[in-house]
Amino acid sequence: MKNLLWRGLLFTGLALGAGSAAAKDIVVGVSWSNFQEERWKTDEAAIKTKLASLGAKYISADAQSNNEKQLSDIEGLITKGANVLIVLAQDSEAVLPAISRAKAEGIPVISYDRLIEDPWAFYISFDNREVGRLQAQMVLNTKKSGNFAFIKGNSADPNADLLFAGQMDVLGAAIKAGTIKKVGEQYTDGWKPEVAQRNMEQILTAQNNKVDAVVASNDGTAGGAIAALAGVGLAGKVPVSGQDADKAALNRIARGLQTGTVWKDSRTLGTKAAEIAVQLGNGTAVNKVTGAKPFNGGPRKVNVSGLLLKPIVITKTNLNVILDAKWATKAEVCAGATGAAAPAACK
Repeated sequence: MKNLLWRGLLFTGLALGAGSAAAKDIVVGVSWSNFQEERWKTDEAAIKTKLASLGAKYISADAQSNNEKQLSDIEGLITKGANVLIVLAQDSEAVLPAISRAKAEGIPVISYDRLIEDPWAFYISFDNREVGRLQAQMVLNTKKSGNFAFIKGNSADPNADLLFAGQMDVLGAAIKAGTIKKVGEQYTDGWKPEVAQRNMEQILTAQNNKVDAVVASNDGTAGGAIAALAGVGLAGKVPVSGQDADKAALNRIARGLQTGTVWKDSRTLGTKAAEIAVQLGNGTAVNKVTGAKPFNGGPRKVNVSGLLLKPIVITKTNLNVILDAKWATKAEVCAGATGAAAPAACK
């Protein structure tokens, strides 16, 4: 459908069906929650490359961590002719009115990486509960007992609770038995490293710096926690988990400051999302998308159709996996990692 006709129908308020369209007529509007985070630029590049290869158009907007702006952004993307939406939700509940609007207009929606509990939205992410298990296990492999702090994600993001549930799958029994003592559990507003640092500082103060391990839910929060640990001379002495394989985190791993990260190759995620966007734009129902399976693991247990990809643990011992995949360069990963303690990938 041509943009002029599409806008005209929107203007008159007529509901549109999600009928078939040629790929060259598909306009995918992507609403990013906060494009300032390093990893989303990698996702975007993959989405744009795949859409271009399929003959579809890409447009986007950055909500800058603001719920109201994200709602406005989605309205704007529709006005500009988006007939498929990919939404990285800043707040999975606050964004629901925009999903309802898209449904009323017959515009397919993909909830990208972060779950939106609406059956209209196709959910694509990695298995976040499994990510949480992997985070907990990497810390447990290093520290079997003691005082554990949990630096969680944004409370408005269902992924934060999925990750924590996975962490408890691994550590819950030891906590119940008293082998591990949970000495802090804090959500991190907006996944912001500076908030994570402040939360970790408060936990350290409350515990007289007696913290033996930190289960951090992504690399940004890990960075904040490590900054707090550095302030009391504990950086590199306390295991810290992460997620996303941010370049700064990979370097911290190489230098012995962070235990590991869970790598979710967002190039694969972005490519798959673009493929699914074109399928949906061509009239495929959400439950008929290639590889789709039912998912109801969110806080409200809403049934949605989705696709969950498998993550990989990265530690000092397998940093070469990152280098071989050209996710980051040796210079980026290995800067400052010298001497006998340097990982094999950096020698």
